[in-house]
Amino acid sequence: MTRANLRRADLTGAYLVGATLTGAKLGKATLTDAALKEATLTKAALPEATLTGADLSGAMLRGADLSRAVTTGIVTDKRTKMPEGWAPEA
Repeated sequence: MTRANLRRADLTGAYLVGATLTGAKLGKATLTDAALKEATLTKAALPEATLTGADLSGAMLRGADLSRAVTTGIVTDKRTKMPEGWAPEA
């Protein structure tokens, strides 16, 4: 799904383990409780996406745009690579 246009898609609870979403457009998409373990989201556009409760264990998000994304309760681990300068929500 490299460079897929999934803007505004409802992917609530989606099973995307190991998916390649490099450069995908996911602006305003809903990924609540999605399984994104070991997914590649390098340079993906996720502005204003909702990732509440998403499992990003081992996921690669380097260069991804998470501006104004809702990331409350996401699951990460030491293998997860978030965008440089990214800080989790309180």
